[in-house]
Amino acid sequence: MSTFIRQVVRNKLKRLTTDEILQYAHNYHFSVTRNQAEAITDYLQEHTVDPFSPHSREKMLQELARITDQHTADKAQKLFEKMIQSYGLEHLFQ
Repeated sequence: MSTFIRQVVRNKLKRLTTDEILQYAHNYHFSVTRNQAEAITDYLQEHTVDPFSPHSREKMLQELARITDQHTADKAQKLFEKMIQSYGLEHLFQ
């Protein structure tokens, strides 16, 4: 089952749209412009991102900070950790 979950998450990241990112930003109170959302989707589509790997996650958050700002990247990391815990998936992200 964990292989399936990992593949679903990776596919979702690859297929995120600009509008989805803007909607998530609105829902979770992030400040993201359309240009930043486009840059994020471009990055996710052009790079292999493995959120289950600490190294890959760190690299992704550094890129998010470059595209937006450090505050937004920190907020995204905290939200990500909170979501992992709420779904009881901590074991997949070590």
